[in-house]
Amino acid sequence: MSDPPETKDAYVYEAASTPRWIFVVFLAAFGMIGYVVYAGMNARTKLETELAQANSKQAVLAAQMEETNSRIADLKGQLEVTTQKLGFTQAELAQARTLAQNIRQSQKESDEQLAAQIGQVVQQTESRFGQVTTDLTGAKTDIDATKKDLADTKSKLTSTIGDLGVQSGLIARNQGELEQLKRMGERNIYEFNLAKSKSPSRVGPIQVRLTKTDPKRFKYTVQVVADDKTIEKKDKTAEEPVQFYVKGTPRPLELVVFDVTKNNIKGYLSTPKDAASAARAQ
Repeated sequence: MSDPPETKDAYVYEAASTPRWIFVVFLAAFGMIGYVVYAGMNARTKLETELAQANSKQAVLAAQMEETNSRIADLKGQLEVTTQKLGFTQAELAQARTLAQNIRQSQKESDEQLAAQIGQVVQQTESRFGQVTTDLTGAKTDIDATKKDLADTKSKLTSTIGDLGVQSGLIARNQGELEQLKRMGERNIYEFNLAKSKSPSRVGPIQVRLTKTDPKRFKYTVQVVADDKTIEKKDKTAEEPVQFYVKGTPRPLELVVFDVTKNNIKGYLSTPKDAASAARAQ
């Protein structure tokens, strides 16, 4: 049995009006819409989070600014209180600044005056230094002249063999040569002018007694007292080194007479530099 003609045409029309690709397009559009909605929600959530963070930072900054303003207000209050306690006024502060400026000006003038004084002292010192240099030059000339005189005198002084056969040092034959011998400073010099006596006289570290003179022959006789001993030097000639030893002296002491008269002799005792403390008169 065949279908009625109307029902068959309706089925054919219905199948032809809903093609399959429409469903595919619809599903794709639905998926795209879902993705857009999801992406929009994520973006909104991110923006809300960033906005919340910005608001939080703004709140922190506002709190810090408020704290800073509070501190500034406190400092202003403290400054006002301090100013009131000190009792400073604008006029007093201006006076203090003027005083400080005057002090600086006074210090500057004092420094300039001190610098001028120092310059004057330096100039005077340089002048005196020049004078001292001149004096030293003159002194050097005098020293050189003295050295030359000593050299000339030394060449005039004689050296001979003493009565003990020991080579003598330089000897003086008169008062002038004796002064030059002292200036040389090579030995200790003790001058004497002895008269005849019954008791000895001290001459440096020893004692000497004149017992006899012969002016015509320029001879004399003396007794030397040293180290608890008495040594007689008989008939000695003027300008002859009369030598003798004392304890503690490896070199002899020398007695030199350069003037003989009827009752006295004049001359000097010459001792090594180390003999003064070693020899003791008895």
